[in-house]
Amino acid sequence: MRDQENIGSAVTGVSRRGFMLGTAGLTFAVSVGGWMTARSAEVAAASGRMEATAWVTVGVDNSITIMQPAAEMGQGVMTSLPMIVAEELDADWSKVSVAFAPPNHKVYGNPGFGGFLVTVASRSTTGYWDTLRMAGAQARRVLLDAVAHKWDVPVAELTTGPSVVMHRKSGRKISYGEIARFASPPKELPKLTEADLKKPSEFRIIGQDIPRVDIPAKVNGSASFGMDVQVPGMLYASILRAPAEGNAPAKVDDAGALKVNGVRQVVKLPYGVAVLGDTVEATRTGRDALEVGWSAAKDAVFNSEKAVADYVAKARDVSQKGVAFHAEGDAPAANAAAARRVVREYFADYTYHAQMEPMNATAWVKDDVVEVWAGSQTQSFSALAAAKAAGVKPGQVRFHMQYLGGGFGRRAQVEYVVDAVLLSKAVGKPVKVIWSREDDVQFGKLRPMTAHRIEAGLDADGRLVGWHHRVVGESVLAYTSPDRLKKAKGKDTLTMAGAEVGYGIPNSLAEHIVDGGAARLAAWRAIGAGYTKFAIEAFIDDLAREVGKDAIALRLELLEKLPRARKVIEEVVAMSDYRRKRDGTALGFAYAEVVHSYAAAVAEVSVDRGTGKIRVHNFWNAVDPGIAVQPQNIVAQAESNIVYGLGQCLKERITLDGGVIQQSNFHDYEVMRMADVPEIHTKVISTDNRPTGIGEFALPLTGGAVSNAVMALTGKRLSHMPFTPERVQVALKA
Repeated sequence: MRDQENIGSAVTGVSRRGFMLGTAGLTFAVSVGGWMTARSAEVAAASGRMEATAWVTVGVDNSITIMQPAAEMGQGVMTSLPMIVAEELDADWSKVSVAFAPPNHKVYGNPGFGGFLVTVASRSTTGYWDTLRMAGAQARRVLLDAVAHKWDVPVAELTTGPSVVMHRKSGRKISYGEIARFASPPKELPKLTEADLKKPSEFRIIGQDIPRVDIPAKVNGSASFGMDVQVPGMLYASILRAPAEGNAPAKVDDAGALKVNGVRQVVKLPYGVAVLGDTVEATRTGRDALEVGWSAAKDAVFNSEKAVADYVAKARDVSQKGVAFHAEGDAPAANAAAARRVVREYFADYTYHAQMEPMNATAWVKDDVVEVWAGSQTQSFSALAAAKAAGVKPGQVRFHMQYLGGGFGRRAQVEYVVDAVLLSKAVGKPVKVIWSREDDVQFGKLRPMTAHRIEAGLDADGRLVGWHHRVVGESVLAYTSPDRLKKAKGKDTLTMAGAEVGYGIPNSLAEHIVDGGAARLAAWRAIGAGYTKFAIEAFIDDLAREVGKDAIALRLELLEKLPRARKVIEEVVAMSDYRRKRDGTALGFAYAEVVHSYAAAVAEVSVDRGTGKIRVHNFWNAVDPGIAVQPQNIVAQAESNIVYGLGQCLKERITLDGGVIQQSNFHDYEVMRMADVPEIHTKVISTDNRPTGIGEFALPLTGGAVSNAVMALTGKRLSHMPFTPERVQVALKA
């Protein structure tokens, strides 16, 4: 439910981990002489269209095609990013169609992510904002210059309306489609500046709730996801994967598998054994018939539940220094000199991505080209990995982008693409690899388990003078991108995301005590902020109680220099009627700045004291994302964030024993169901600031808001996510 309000037997010779490490530092070289070659201009003209820029093609029928560079995984960028181009182009939106941009990062790469084609960390709109506005403005100027030349008038006398150029002095008007009949793209794009772009007050497309362009195809079934790809002569593949990180197949008996009708071949990989065949069913049956002996893994003794005590002990041992992630002033010294110190500890379990579409990819390794069909959050790195796996140059890879049935960071990994390429190379045919849900849970990548210890120092008047947040957990970057971690001097921006306190405290330190661990890791939606902000917001409430202050008033006091932050807090307090007492329920508050968006939330909960089950009845949230490009889509993102976030704080947990994941599907890895979802109320506060991230802003609010609500209702602090009924019952009895 929603309401909202808008203001303003072949053997390969490379390991999967080897591919991950080997592709992290490569450069994807593409030979492009400019944004358009003479040949491409001729082809475009012959087809009745003009490529005004690499981003915009105008048809003689008045149609406009805008290239969209980001992965569309349900977050709406297929609409919101082209809206930015269309705004500066002054296009008639009803004439616009959208196409996936080709995987050429030199032209279409995200400036917010090093110029690569990567869709992660809520950086699409904010990362592409300047590039797309300029692309639209340059395409508009190309059209204006063409008309000025044809009509022999100064370009300054021309203006535009929706897909038309007008000359007010003579009263003449010409459509973009008519211009496409005679215009020729310039050899160099017009040199424009920010002064040539529209002011926010002039926007007529940005800020409107335009229907999403991807929805019709998803409703009628014509949208192509990776799972839908079919290639003539294609074989299916199912892989029996190593049960724990570091295992390898030592002995393989494939006789039983090869007897299965429809099984064509068995291929041994360094990290598993693949069965290839004519149908998915044949490959699964054949895989079940394999007999494989595995080599020992170095972390085969790791047990995540037993490791909790070890993590907590490391968090408490302040003599063990960590890697400083964010530091202002001297927090340890300030706390040591404080009149009073307050310490609390929090914990969060491993979580799995649980994206709707299990991992899959199709590859065809030919003599001179490698074709890959997949939904990927990292087109650049997927193409690089495919090239490395096939032993070809990056320019020989053709990456066919598909819709993604959910990503959440999981499809920022590339091993599923490597699977398909290695197998196609081994058998000489196109191969489609499909991970089952069990594969995806048991052999996927996790958000790390973390322990948190926060110590605050208070002066004699109860004012915060120091804040020291110690986070114990594995390093995601050490697993996925060790070169990137090295360049960052050990600072893991994934594991530690959100650990900067965000409040006006003069001395603060967030440090990472790195644990070796045994899990396969990846960024998870909101990366570290899901657990760091939970700990921070629960602790702020605890501090307020310690000093006898109202929790909202304390936050407003600490945020006195951030009026936008104060505004979202005041809005959500009013939305939820926060001061009104409830009967049988209580409210909990949380605030966070996530990817430069300011957000606040209130959760209303009840607790069944007999079963320990928490019920979230209402969840109010307000966000200031700067310029709201598509407000209704931000509302949808908020709802998605909240449902996903409530899953992490109420239900979702992965455990490892002997280094092996113990869960296998949604019967033992519980996610939110429709009956669990609260009424969600969202307010989007659009301001004239640069757009900021909205793909993850509300998720970090959920843990703190729910824990604080339970504390208000029962007087018991829930400090270990998820807040399972068993843990609630233990807390109630404490």
